[in-house]
Amino acid sequence: MPVAKGGEIRLEAVDFAHRGGAPVLRQARACFPAGAKVAIVGASGAGKSTLVDLLQRHYDPSAGQLLLDGVPLPEWPLELLRRRVAVVSQEVQLFRGSLGDNLRYGCPEADDETVLAAADRARIGDFIRSLPEGLATPVGERGVTLSGGQRQRLAIARALLMQPEVLVLDEPTSALDAEQEAAVMAEIDQLFAGRTRIVVSHRSQPLQGADHCFRLVDGQLQELPQ
Repeated sequence: MPVAKGGEIRLEAVDFAHRGGAPVLRQARACFPAGAKVAIVGASGAGKSTLVDLLQRHYDPSAGQLLLDGVPLPEWPLELLRRRVAVVSQEVQLFRGSLGDNLRYGCPEADDETVLAAADRARIGDFIRSLPEGLATPVGERGVTLSGGQRQRLAIARALLMQPEVLVLDEPTSALDAEQEAAVMAEIDQLFAGRTRIVVSHRSQPLQGADHCFRLVDGQLQELPQ
């Protein structure tokens, strides 16, 4: 079984097209160094979200390969890969169950103390404790009982529990205003310092402070000058 060494992501001549569709990636090449903050920009429909799906193997490329710490993604056990490469997305995926169940997604062995510690670091712990049932509070389907900001913070706490080598942020602060967005991104940079952070966004605030910036255009990743 592969052992993570730090979170380097590499794309080697990656091709991908959805069934019956035009190519989304064409000979895409890039290296996202371990521990770096990497920004990915591109027009709507350029393939940014598809790239995120490839990183978690919701799809596999039709040619070329993606590697985590030099190991091709298909060689990682899928459950382990999705703990090593965690995603906080625009649409936070919640399921019917308790807040605790949702926080433990990807880390089911975590006890209540550990879960609440992660919630505190993500600044949602006080809210959870204020509820009569605490972690046992039911969550409506698709998180309808939580605000957009609370869903985002729950997703951050979930990622903290998973302790990923790579954190992918796919339009992570779309539900927040500019002031909240700046605060959350600063918190993420602090909470996940030293880990690879891949930020996908069409807004400027989440991209600030990136070590590397790539533009996805015509199916290829072009590194932009800093």
